[in-house]
Amino acid sequence: MSIILSNLKIQVNEKIYVKNPETSPLGKKIIENSIFLIDEMGFDNFTFKKLGERIGSNESSIYRYFENKHKLLVYLSSWYWSWMEYKLLFATINITDPIEKLNKAITIVTEKVIDDANYEHINEAILNKIIIAEFTKIFQTKEIDQENKEGFFLIYKKVINSIVVMINEVNPDYPYAKSLVSTIVEGNLHQHFLKEHLKTITDCNESVTTTKFYLNLINNVLR
Repeated sequence: MSIILSNLKIQVNEKIYVKNPETSPLGKKIIENSIFLIDEMGFDNFTFKKLGERIGSNESSIYRYFENKHKLLVYLSSWYWSWMEYKLLFATINITDPIEKLNKAITIVTEKVIDDANYEHINEAILNKIIIAEFTKIFQTKEIDQENKEGFFLIYKKVINSIVVMINEVNPDYPYAKSLVSTIVEGNLHQHFLKEHLKTITDCNESVTTTKFYLNLINNVLR
C-alpha cells in the first residue's frame, strides 16, 4: 500500500490557498517547516514572520501561498484527512466481510500515526500531533459556516461518511451512524490528547490503545 500511496497526489481545495504549495520547492519548504514549527511552539504562538526566519525567506513570500495562518492550518488539516482517506480506501478495498471492513476502518483512523516517508516534505506523525492539539482551532471559528460552504471541510466529511456507509452495511437498522462515526473520529483525537496530558481521566495508555477502546465501543453498540 505504501508504494501506491507514494504515487498518489493528495488533493486539497484550491480555495484554501493563494498558490498551491505543492507546485514549488519554496511551497513545499513552507509546508514542511510549518509542521515542525507549529508542533514546537503551538499554533497560537506561530506566525509567518517566525516561519520566514526559519526557512530563510521573507514573510511576504509566505503570503503568496496562504492568506493567513488559519488558512495554512486548514490546508494541513485537509492534507491530513485526504491522506487518511487514501489509507482507508486501500486498507479496505479488498475486504468483503462488513464487520471486518468496519473494524479495519476504525483501526486506520484511531491507530498511532507513524511517518511513512512517502511524502518527503510532510512528516505525518508530527502532522497528526498538530491535528490532535489544534483540532478545535480548525473548526471553531466565526468563519466556519462560510468555509464549510466553500468546501474547506469536504474531505473530512468524506472520511466520516465513508465509515457511515460501512456501519450501515453491518447494521442498517442502527439510527445514529453519523453521530457515532463523528464521535469516534473526533473523540479519538481527544483520547490521544488526554493520554498525553491528562492521564487520570482516560483509560487509554500505552497498553490500552484508543483503537482497542473504539473497537470495543463500536462492536458493542452495533451488536
